[in-house]
Amino acid sequence: VQLQASGGGLVQAGGSLRLSCVASGRTSGLYHMGWFRQAPGKEREFVSTITRSPVTTRYADSVKGRFTISRDNAKNTVYLQMASLKPEDTGVYYCAVRNGRIITSFMSRADAYDYWGQGTQVTVSS
Repeated sequence: VQLQASGGGLVQAGGSLRLSCVASGRTSGLYHMGWFRQAPGKEREFVSTITRSPVTTRYADSVKGRFTISRDNAKNTVYLQMASLKPEDTGVYYCAVRNGRIITSFMSRADAYDYWGQGTQVTVSS
């Protein structure tokens, strides 16, 4: 499976961006699709994830109410709509996918995901 993320950029605080990540290759079993981010000098952290069916979503506390994850299974694409952006949202955003279901408590763990995209830079200026 190959993942191609896009949509990053430079935006002022309070602005919005929409990230997209398209999966290609063997995509029939992609159950979990998620986003992580990594700020300079910090570890990669969980942002959000979405399951295939039934659709459930999870968010990091730091983005709840501001970010919305969605997916289009026909297009093998996961989206992250980001609003009310803050400077602390700055970082490289990575999409990740996993074949097969995992328990809820594992959904935010980076090591639970099988494939990763190359990342897209999001910079929020104050």
